[in-house]
Amino acid sequence: MTKRVILVDDDRAVREALGQTLDLAGLRPVLAASYIEAKDHITAEFPGIVVSDIRMPGKDGFALLEHTRKVDPDLPVILLTGEGDVPMAVRGISAGAFDFLEKPCSPQDFLSVVEKALKTRDLVLENRALKRELRRGDVAARMLVGTSRLAEQMRDAARAAARTSAEVLISGPPGSGTARMAEVIHLMSAAAMRPFQKLSAASAAVDILEGAFARADGGSIFLDEVASLPAGAQFALIDLIDNHPGIRIVAGTYRDLAQETREGRFNPDLYYKLDVVRVRIPALKERPEDIPVLFRHYVALACEQSDLPVPTVTPEVVAGLMARDWPGNARALMNAALRFAMGLDDRTGGDDAEGLAGQMARVERSLLIEALATHGGNATGAAAALKLPRKTFYDKLARHGVKPEDYRG
Repeated sequence: MTKRVILVDDDRAVREALGQTLDLAGLRPVLAASYIEAKDHITAEFPGIVVSDIRMPGKDGFALLEHTRKVDPDLPVILLTGEGDVPMAVRGISAGAFDFLEKPCSPQDFLSVVEKALKTRDLVLENRALKRELRRGDVAARMLVGTSRLAEQMRDAARAAARTSAEVLISGPPGSGTARMAEVIHLMSAAAMRPFQKLSAASAAVDILEGAFARADGGSIFLDEVASLPAGAQFALIDLIDNHPGIRIVAGTYRDLAQETREGRFNPDLYYKLDVVRVRIPALKERPEDIPVLFRHYVALACEQSDLPVPTVTPEVVAGLMARDWPGNARALMNAALRFAMGLDDRTGGDDAEGLAGQMARVERSLLIEALATHGGNATGAAAALKLPRKTFYDKLARHGVKPEDYRG
């Protein structure tokens, strides 16, 4: 990428002389005679720096410095001062200018300060690019844990949503992780370096929504349980979406939003604006083979955050986990993992009301599913792993309503 310098000075002779110096040094100067001419060239991704005279008609160099810092506080601004203006330049340094030069200055001194500022800018842009690549890597694989077919479908849906800038509607039962899914989509999107804001729809009054849009700066706004958005805020959100096309709304819901709309509890115009890209998060009971994987993941995270040794998750613990229905989904499993990591709760059994036979049946079904998922739906391999005769294995599959084809690639 060619390095560039925005050079702003109302004195034509000075502007052209310094522009020629930059040209001879292999830089591409953008010459401007005023704040107005310069400001549209200043962007957060500009591959260069700004050099500006302080004293100019209309808006001066301080106004340009202020504008530049609003656009990108890491974009270096060098101020040019006339004789006797050094105190003003020092004030500019305090306001965030990179450096200042007193006119007239030699080409060597001028280029020395310019090159130093360009190196600083290069480092900033390189670090941003690196962070962007890290954040836009396979975030779905890191943050949406699971080995089941449904888990992979969920990750694929997140990747597909991230490739667009359209509104996203995430549905899933309470505790399933709609906020996490929204964050994954944002981190894999082109707006990954922009703000990601989370709002509770139930408390999102009109002024709160307006504030969120004002801060979004081309990023994403996640509305948790959007069906709870007050009626007045629903109307306001329609206008805000229309007037801010560069901001993406990601909405989460555990209710059937189409039914809420049909029954008059949700604004139909807003529903159709939000219902563009759909992502569904399955309940934990729909993918029981992911329970041990998720539990170990949450235990490891809890131990890392609390600087604790990672305890062993024994087969007995896993059996107890698989015997539970987990109506609270991933959030409940995460809480159980935290208690386990801290040694505060070692309960592994299921609901006492279910009885031993029910718990054992649930565990058996989960083990069958886990074996099939591990072997890509291959019944022979799964049966061998469980050390079961082929007929016994198929009898158990039939009893529990499990089909090997559901777990093939």
